[in-house]
Amino acid sequence: MRDLDKALADIVAIRSQIAAGTAFRGYGPATMAATGVVALVTAILQFWLLGDPNSEPLGFFLGWFVAAALSGLIIWVEMRARSRRHHSGLADAMIHQAVEQFLPAGVAGILLAVVMWKFAAETLWLLPGLWQILVSLGIFASVRSLPRSVAFAGSWYFISGFAVVVLASRTHMLSPWTMGLPFVIGQSMMAAILYVASGENDVED
Repeated sequence: MRDLDKALADIVAIRSQIAAGTAFRGYGPATMAATGVVALVTAILQFWLLGDPNSEPLGFFLGWFVAAALSGLIIWVEMRARSRRHHSGLADAMIHQAVEQFLPAGVAGILLAVVMWKFAAETLWLLPGLWQILVSLGIFASVRSLPRSVAFAGSWYFISGFAVVVLASRTHMLSPWTMGLPFVIGQSMMAAILYVASGENDVED
C-alpha cells in the first residue's frame, strides 16, 4: 500500500512539473475582450445611475464586485473548456496552476476592500488604483505560463493604478471612469496579446 501511495504521489508530482513547464492556453482572446465590455458597460451604467459615487460608495463598489464576479465566471467557463481541448489529461493541473498564480492578488483585493470599508472608509478613494496594481501583480505572477508579452498588460495596470491614485488624491472622489477605462484598455491589450500569441510565435513551450 505504501508503494502504491508513493507511486501515486510521484505521478501527481510529475504532472505538476509538466504543467509548470507548459504554456497555458486556457485564456481566450474573445473572453478577455468580453470582460473589457463588462467593464465598459459597468462604467456607463454607473455614470448614468450614480449621480455622486462618493455619496453612494456601496452602490459603486457593489457594481464593480458584480462586474468582477461576472468576468471571473466568463473566464472560468471558457478556461475549463479550452484547457480540456488544448491540454487534455493535464487540464486540471493547468487550471489549478493558473488559479494558484492569480489567487493571492484576488484574495488581497477582496480583503483590502473589506478592511478599508470597515476601518478606514475615508480612504476608499484609493481602492480603484490599488485594485489595478493588484491585477498587475497577478498578471506578472502568471507570465511564466503565458505569452511573455502579457507583461505589457501587467505594466499597463501597474502604471494606471498609480496614475489613478495620483489623480484621485487631488479630490478624493470616486469615478466610474477611473475603474472602467483602465480595465477596458487593459483587457483589450490582453485580448490582442492572446490573439497574436495563438499563432504560437510568442508562447514558451
